[in-house]
Amino acid sequence: MSQNTTSRRSVLLGSLAAAATAGTLSACGGDSATGGGNADAITFWLSASEAQAKGYYDLADAFEAAEGITVEIVNVPYEGYQTKLRQAAQADSLPDVASAPSLDPIWTNKLQDLKAVATSTTNKIDSKLYQETDDGKILTIPSDITAAGLFVNASLFQQAGVAYPTDPASTWTWDEFLAAAAQVRTATGAKYDLVYDASPARIRAFVYEHGAKGFQLNSEGTEYSVDDATVEALQKFVDLNDDVVMPKSVWTSGADPNALFKSGQVVAYFSGVWQVADFADSITQFQWAAVPTPAQPTHATDINSGGKIVAFDNGDTKDAAMKFVEFLFEPANYARVAATNGWLPVENELDITYPGTNQAALDGYALYQQEIALADPISTSGSDAGEKLTLAGKAITTDPTKDEMGKAINGQQTVQQTVDNIVELLNQQIA
Repeated sequence: MSQNTTSRRSVLLGSLAAAATAGTLSACGGDSATGGGNADAITFWLSASEAQAKGYYDLADAFEAAEGITVEIVNVPYEGYQTKLRQAAQADSLPDVASAPSLDPIWTNKLQDLKAVATSTTNKIDSKLYQETDDGKILTIPSDITAAGLFVNASLFQQAGVAYPTDPASTWTWDEFLAAAAQVRTATGAKYDLVYDASPARIRAFVYEHGAKGFQLNSEGTEYSVDDATVEALQKFVDLNDDVVMPKSVWTSGADPNALFKSGQVVAYFSGVWQVADFADSITQFQWAAVPTPAQPTHATDINSGGKIVAFDNGDTKDAAMKFVEFLFEPANYARVAATNGWLPVENELDITYPGTNQAALDGYALYQQEIALADPISTSGSDAGEKLTLAGKAITTDPTKDEMGKAINGQQTVQQTVDNIVELLNQQIA
């Protein structure tokens, strides 16, 4: 059954995006008075592009055929998703299953233990990708692995006669990349050298690659601190936002870097593996390529999970929710979802054949797997810190990095002031 015809399963988020109260949200989740809804139907919330959601719709069809349980999929806009989950928790109207951006202490006590799924010798889920609570539970399993990385407009490079590396083991430095991008821009009349996602996770990659540690949580999970090398790296990033190398508008006023790159007027785009599936479908006017991430001096990226799969204990639907999670991670099912959604898998020894004949996409998936294998261990530290805080009953509910960096790029404060503000605002949230 197609996505467009399954209105009972595919909820377009116009109504949720407009929801102003938890009461409105309660229509989409379980109901505490009825134990979470009917056992023959469950709700599943996620936030993904259509290209990275299709596999879930196919999975829901297969699950309904196998178990007789309908899955209502709700695709929530990423901005505000965490808030909607919080509101749903406060209203006792959480979904039955979710692919959440991160855990939240306000609803972790409502989660089912996924340890049997995570540790199944059949599933072969990489044990480095989940953490146990103090009482031995595993509350979430990543749906997939993500990594930040670089894309180029290969047509512009070809037009300019400039080469780019293809092997992550022999990558370029940031200075070499920037010199090449400037050469391409000058030769082709492109508008910018680079656009860069306005994201704390993506800026972590830039910092790590420059040999800095970024905003690191101490071993006790009580305080963030920053090293001098991070200040230097962030100063370099701010300086690059000069409306020649990079447009200031992405970090200061919300310009869409994805759209700018797709316009064909930008030499390169720093984003992540999730773009591969989208670019394969949407970019037709020029050739694009995923290329090795610059390293200066550290070969690193930001490794995270594309989503954290959780199952809520909503009474009557508890068992059905668990069945759906088990069904998702059965290797044959998971391989199909991963291939369709363009995921890097969390399960080992899995043979994934990505669909289509777009060679740039197939090369991109292979490159990102190489990048992850070569990445310095610091690449997972941001994700690890978030999980550590949540399991301790704490959370960074509002990461100040994007807003504070925007102020620095806009000339409203120095980079040192920016760093000091970020550390202070992070520590206030975990005090």
